[in-house]
Amino acid sequence: MTWHLPSATLRSTSDPGLRCRITPESAGWRYSGLSVHDLAAGPLLRELDGEEAVVVPLSARDVRAVVDGETVQLSGRDGVFAAVSDWLYVPLGSRLELAGAGGEVAICTARATRRLPMGHVGAHEVPVEVRGAGRATRQVTNIATPDSFAGADKVIVCEVITPGGNLSSWPPHRHDGLAGCPVTNEEIYYFRIGRGASVHGHPDGQGLFHVYSVDTVDTGAGGGIDETVTVHDGDVYLVPHGYHGPSVAPPEYPMYFLNVLAGPGPERTMAFCDDPAHAWIRGSWADQQPDDRLPMTRAAGPIVRSAR
Repeated sequence: MTWHLPSATLRSTSDPGLRCRITPESAGWRYSGLSVHDLAAGPLLRELDGEEAVVVPLSARDVRAVVDGETVQLSGRDGVFAAVSDWLYVPLGSRLELAGAGGEVAICTARATRRLPMGHVGAHEVPVEVRGAGRATRQVTNIATPDSFAGADKVIVCEVITPGGNLSSWPPHRHDGLAGCPVTNEEIYYFRIGRGASVHGHPDGQGLFHVYSVDTVDTGAGGGIDETVTVHDGDVYLVPHGYHGPSVAPPEYPMYFLNVLAGPGPERTMAFCDDPAHAWIRGSWADQQPDDRLPMTRAAGPIVRSAR
């Protein structure tokens, strides 16, 4: 199983607007999915058969969404490094239509069993969290997380922005249900990496991402792994199991990633298990100052400073 999916391998020859499409089947798991579309290629129709979704404009403005005949206008943004965006929760089994002048929109999905009401959340309502300290300071934009949005069945969505020269996904952690970790979530990382002060991803953008298996897991669940990969703008990394971190942004290339998580638990959770060898790092942040470049983006919503 290949976990790192370069952007060039994700493009579709039959759909010019499709930037990536991850399904549970293509990922080799059961719940999480993601597709990214450029609306410049034309309107998009999606039947959410057995799935719920969160629609997040990435670099699109004035997106028209129609859910089972009901129209919602999403304000969107110019790019992931420009602002926090409003977003839309789309219920299980809905017919979803999206249209706009252009720009990228992400459809984050999870296999679900409960149909819940549609929800449009304004950018000013999205909590922005400054997490960590020192060079491990990063911004977490809590879109559809268990604490920020209770109206979903399985899907969890957040954005992470790491300024150039910093790292995130630190200390290394996992949520795989293996070797004593009680939490199980399949996780998708969709990377956009800027250059300098760019408002969105840039073709030159690159960074590093490290993933390694639990020592006792050599086979099954995708097999053992220990790799550090160069991720480029538009790449996807799938994390079915194992410790992941750090994500490293070179000084000139700020890193953004969209996380989509879902799992079999009866309750949505973002709980995790740290690598015991590095768990002490969280306590060390109490003696460090957070990076004053953060938050890099926000609307009028609350800012939370967290040492976790």
